[in-house]
Amino acid sequence: MNLEGKRIGFVFTGSFCNFRKTIDELKKIVQLGAKIVPIMSENSYTLDTKYGKADDFINEIEEITETKILHTIQEVEPLGPKDMLDIIVVAPATGNTIAKLANDITDGPATMAARSHLRQERPIVIAISTNNGLSGAGENIGKLLNRKHYYFVPFRQDNPFTKPRSICFDSSFLIKTIEYALEGEQIQPILIW
Repeated sequence: MNLEGKRIGFVFTGSFCNFRKTIDELKKIVQLGAKIVPIMSENSYTLDTKYGKADDFINEIEEITETKILHTIQEVEPLGPKDMLDIIVVAPATGNTIAKLANDITDGPATMAARSHLRQERPIVIAISTNNGLSGAGENIGKLLNRKHYYFVPFRQDNPFTKPRSICFDSSFLIKTIEYALEGEQIQPILIW
């Protein structure tokens, strides 16, 4: 599969510690010729953290994609009805975002983008990053694993000794996961060592 010309909605949610590796993969996807529509959750668009300033991330993402970031419900709602995307990638996808998707809660730009996109029965790639993936978020991950149109980037425990319930996607599988999802397949294995 070739990503050239593919219309990819790329949604950042608040797992700020994974923004750098996600942005590095975003650069590669753009170099492959994909047309990116960048989207940010309210928190990822507005919060400065120890991992960086929101404005710096916004400027970098907009420079890479040459596209203004969509960051309101009103901006993302037309994505599905206007058939604007081939696929959506939620990377990093927090436990909070996954819970909302699993329980059909649409209260911000990240979840509205996904819900709107699903009107076209097209794939959504989830690049999970949550400190409670092996506890409270586990049920919601299971719901999405069993739902049509959701595909997961392979993930692992990111630090089993100091954060024993935390799981995080392996960014080296992001592009392959997108390619598989565009063909309606889940890349395997999902759980990696």
